[in-house]
Amino acid sequence: MLDTIEVYYHGSVSLGAIPILDLARPHGKGRRSAREYLYQTLRAKILCLELKPGTKMPEQEVSDEFQVSRTPVREVFVQLLQDELVEIYPQRGTYVSLINLKHLEEGRFVRELVEKVVIREAAGRLSKDDLFELETNLASQKISYRERNYLQMLALDDAFHGAIFRACGRGRSWAMVQKLGYDFIRVRVLRLSHDFHWDKILWQHQLIFKALKDGDSQEAARIMGEHLQMVIVEKEQLTEEYPEYFAELKGAGLR
Repeated sequence: MLDTIEVYYHGSVSLGAIPILDLARPHGKGRRSAREYLYQTLRAKILCLELKPGTKMPEQEVSDEFQVSRTPVREVFVQLLQDELVEIYPQRGTYVSLINLKHLEEGRFVRELVEKVVIREAAGRLSKDDLFELETNLASQKISYRERNYLQMLALDDAFHGAIFRACGRGRSWAMVQKLGYDFIRVRVLRLSHDFHWDKILWQHQLIFKALKDGDSQEAARIMGEHLQMVIVEKEQLTEEYPEYFAELKGAGLR
């Protein structure tokens, strides 16, 4: 097993590193900025399962909570519908969408394909600053593991992968992969929040870092493939424990 990387990191990780925690945008005075804040906040609540799959989102309650008119609420619901994070039923209202296993697998499949290509490209080509960013991230993951802070762990996990994309000039590709994988994110949140045995995740990240540093593109891609396939095994356990969260296990949608 790879030796533990010991780095003493003093600072904080940006909670805006991944979509589910992007709550840092200011609540401006204009209608557009208020709408954007509302969208970011509701999306974050859905992705981190504060708003669980199947939860009804009454338009008036959201309007009252955020102190905005119902017009921007309706507009944000349409945005979330386009993200496939809510379902809207005439005369019934808006509900947080159930997790779709087909969408989950598609997001994982695309991410594995793209990420294996990117990591081959990155192996042996990262700068000292890039390697330092990844190494400090790994140290922070250890702290999150010790403190059982699953949202911070997820943020660090995505920041680790995103840093590899950005180091190769593939930041837009990372954003695309993230948006396609919203159900993938929700399952990861569910898994991390209920199972604090993250040893394998940490170990695989350390192996990926070593392969990148050593310039071993084949080994880096191999480990990355194994890392992203973990959700396939976890999916079986999670669907058994939380069948009410998954569309295929509750019939067609939220009818």
